[in-house]
Amino acid sequence: MEALDIGAQNTSALRRIRTLAGRLDAATPSERDRAVDALRVLAILGVVLGHWLVTALVADGGALRTASPLRDMPWLAPISWVFQTLAVFFLVGGHVATKGYAAAHARGTAYGEWLRTRLSRLFTPVAALLVLWAVTAAGLLATGVGVDTVHTLLKLALSPLWFLLVFAALTAATPLLTRLNPLWPLAVVLHVDLIRFGLGGPSWLGWVNLAAGWLVPYTLGAAWTRGELDRRRAGWLLLTGGGVATAVLVTWAGYPASMVGVPGAAVSNLNPPTLAAVTFGLAQCGLALLLRAPLRRATRRPMAWAAVALVNLSAMTVFLWHQTALMATTATGLAVGRFPGLHTAPESLAWLAVRVAWMPVFALVLVVCWAAFHGHEKGGRSRAGRGSRVVRVQRRPETARDGAARRA
Repeated sequence: MEALDIGAQNTSALRRIRTLAGRLDAATPSERDRAVDALRVLAILGVVLGHWLVTALVADGGALRTASPLRDMPWLAPISWVFQTLAVFFLVGGHVATKGYAAAHARGTAYGEWLRTRLSRLFTPVAALLVLWAVTAAGLLATGVGVDTVHTLLKLALSPLWFLLVFAALTAATPLLTRLNPLWPLAVVLHVDLIRFGLGGPSWLGWVNLAAGWLVPYTLGAAWTRGELDRRRAGWLLLTGGGVATAVLVTWAGYPASMVGVPGAAVSNLNPPTLAAVTFGLAQCGLALLLRAPLRRATRRPMAWAAVALVNLSAMTVFLWHQTALMATTATGLAVGRFPGLHTAPESLAWLAVRVAWMPVFALVLVVCWAAFHGHEKGGRSRAGRGSRVVRVQRRPETARDGAARRA
């Protein structure tokens, strides 16, 4: 009898979830391109899962140090090809920003107001992260934790902020980038790498690519807004051209095969971006463009769209706190003992298999972080009058059906 009651409760809960998903689907404007939201979700989840998979905090005596399975098992480099999805995020970001700026300009919205709105969405949630880690770092130092360990933790926790600074700078420059051809920043990256690697130029010159490298997918997003990438041929050209160029650079030009940084490596493709990282990003952008039609079909299903919408509404919280979730799990486990795949060196496939088993735990801790801090993503207050970025319902006399849709 008890089993029947539990089954009935589960069925009722599932029915309610499906009902809410249906209302959310009905409340979404028909003109919204759901593929854009789905691509953003894929990009965010790629970064999160990639960090959880290849970032190891190894307990070395009384200290923690970072390590990566890509260092001892370089043949695992294809993992980075799957989970290094930042180019897709910049592609979507460029598309959304240029489209949004054009719409704001048409409404007569001033550039300053438009920019403040967009940057507040990026940086409002950051304050909570900075405060928590400032207090945590002070507490750790006060209790005798080594400076090296605290530095390691802070570096991991705050590492997502570099991305936000670059993205904010490109967002601020959006009016100047709406017509910029992606070939121009690509040419800058090419010449920087030629000077840096081919002619023995200074290593600091590579930091020019921090802006130029991510300008390439960002301006591709602007080209998407202009309608220049609507044909599937554009996606195939980017995918094949970028893929072949990356293969040539890795095979014959000496670029690393890993598309993320590897501790101890002489050259990182990501820090700062190299030509190989940019050409790989072109291939990723091509694949993303080809996936638009399948994603639109998939997100017509209410349950799939509800999942995409939920992640989008919490995108910054997930992105900012995923490393904290990993470190909180590691620190809690260290208080009990040393666990394989959590505190041990990533030197074998066994470690990788155990790390995959730990990932649901990281996800659970991230849910706790989300519950505690997702309110900061909305500025810590209700914005009922402004509407959601994912779901917008026109204000008009409310019928019973309209009220249910808006509440969803």
